[in-house]
This record gives sequence, structure tokens and C-alpha cells, in this order.
Amino acid sequence: MERILVVRLSTVLITLAGMATIAGQPAAHAILQPETLRKAAPQLALKDSTGKTVTLTDYLGKVVLLDFWATWCTGCKMEIPWFSEFQKTYGARGFATVGVSMDEGGWSVVKPFLSKTRVPYPTLLGDAPTAQRFGIESLPDTFLIDRRGRVAAAYKASLVDKNDIEANITALLSRD
Repeated sequence: MERILVVRLSTVLITLAGMATIAGQPAAHAILQPETLRKAAPQLALKDSTGKTVTLTDYLGKVVLLDFWATWCTGCKMEIPWFSEFQKTYGARGFATVGVSMDEGGWSVVKPFLSKTRVPYPTLLGDAPTAQRFGIESLPDTFLIDRRGRVAAAYKASLVDKNDIEANITALLSRD
């Protein structure tokens, strides 16, 4: 019972913070961390829509854009087409976009959204422990993870600047 309350409270807080975040705020920029300062990304083990467990270690050797989002999040919905475009453009060069939905309604809410928007990259269903490990307090939150599984840049609690994140992606692809 306690765990359910924690999960619901976390979801409510993320929802409220995410709603306030987008209104009137400029898009977020992030500086790539020097390799020597990068820390290992927190681990996750979440299920995709088929029930398969996916981990970040599955993506070692790739540059990963890890996007925490929800169907109710305006900024998140603005970013998804950009992230889809990045997946199509850079996927063959060792890039992967992975979405983590934080929707409280689970797959019953997420699957119809994914079907309608035709998201071309894997989406996982997030949970409160994963949100805590990544420090998710509001949405959208996006992380760029280098080929060694380290966080190279973090775009916290704001819509990303499309040109900035794409420049960081191409820089990571060319260096690593």
C-alpha cells in the first residue's frame, strides 16, 4: 500500500511540475560534459510494449537519447517528432532514441498514443524508482548517453532546443 502511494504521489508531482514547466520557458541547452567528468548513467530495467525487459546496457556502443515523457506533457509531444527525425537520420551511425513514458495509466494510455503518432523508436514504461535514480522531478527530461553508458548531457525539466541537442548528438557520434 505504501509503495502504491509513493508511486502515485511521484506521478502527481511530476504531472504538476511538467504542466508548469513549458509555459513561457525558453528551450533548454546543455553543454556536453568532458569525458573525464561523465558519470555512469543510472541503470534501468523497464518493459517495452511486448513485455520484454530493456536495460541501458543493451545499448552500450551506441549514443543514446533517453527521453522521459508522458502523453499529457505538451513539451514532450513537441519533442517526439524531433527525436523520431534524429532516430531516422542518425540510427545507422550508432545512435538510438529510447522513450520512457511516465504515464500513470500505463500501456492502456501509451499504446494508442504510440500507434497514432507512429513513434519509430522503442518506448518503455517508467516507474517511480527509475524516476528517482534519474532525478526526474518534472517532464520532459532528456539525457544524452555516450557509447560507454555515461551521461554526456542532461536537459532537465524543459523542452530541449532542437538545434542544441542535435549538435550534441552529432558531436558524440563523431567523437566516440
